[in-house]
Amino acid sequence: MSFTRAAAELRVTHGAVSRHIQALEAWLGIPLFERHNRRVILTEAGSLYLAEIGAALDRIALATTRQVERGRPRLLRVNALATFTLRWLIPRLSAFQLAHPAIEVRLTTSNVPLSRLAEAFDVAIRGGPDARPGHVGQPFLSERRIPVCSPALLQRLPLEEPGELRNHTLLHAATLPQVWPQWLRAAGVPDLVPQASVTLEHFYLTLQAALDGLGVAMGPERLIADDVAVGRLTLPFAEPALPARSYYTYVPEPRMEDPSVRAFCAWLVEAARV
Repeated sequence: MSFTRAAAELRVTHGAVSRHIQALEAWLGIPLFERHNRRVILTEAGSLYLAEIGAALDRIALATTRQVERGRPRLLRVNALATFTLRWLIPRLSAFQLAHPAIEVRLTTSNVPLSRLAEAFDVAIRGGPDARPGHVGQPFLSERRIPVCSPALLQRLPLEEPGELRNHTLLHAATLPQVWPQWLRAAGVPDLVPQASVTLEHFYLTLQAALDGLGVAMGPERLIADDVAVGRLTLPFAEPALPARSYYTYVPEPRMEDPSVRAFCAWLVEAARV
């Protein structure tokens, strides 16, 4: 819906895009866009035309890319949530690279919705389930949230029942302000006032603060499992655990048949079972 952005993507001038659109409309004999002051809107005919040719053009682009990249390492663009990437994906990614040496993973992190993601991707990892038009979503890892802290902290300040959290510092993530209140209600101490509270900008910062003994964080159970297994973190309470959104892969529909995409998504499912 923007000749200017189309020109930037194609690395040509705005005028070149406009002339090509005019030529296409003249050849078809129908207007594809309504021109307004600083924007363009697809006509009904333009929308119908796009729906018919969009998938075909995507397949042409994919087939062309495969031919160009044949014999070269296949580039796989993965965009994932920051905390998930740091705590779960990166520690396991070497196993995928060893199993698929011909696939080069280009990993970026972002927490923004896919509709606002500027860069192109082959696989995105977000919470779900969500309906995302034009994408196929598949779950691969379930999640719960539960209090977590360092073993050294418990040596200084025992924590045997939820009410004893009043003696502790609670670590909050600015992006998830309701997690602690929800857990305290579920644990039967909704009015508990902790000794102190610390709010950090991102969720992964609260986990690092917990590792450093600053206080008690609400940890995503699957993302802290490695630290718990080796004794860097501990779970003072087995229950209650808050249900959380599962991790999903979201793949643009034209990329679903790409062998590299299929290999990566299948590997995620297997890695989540371990």
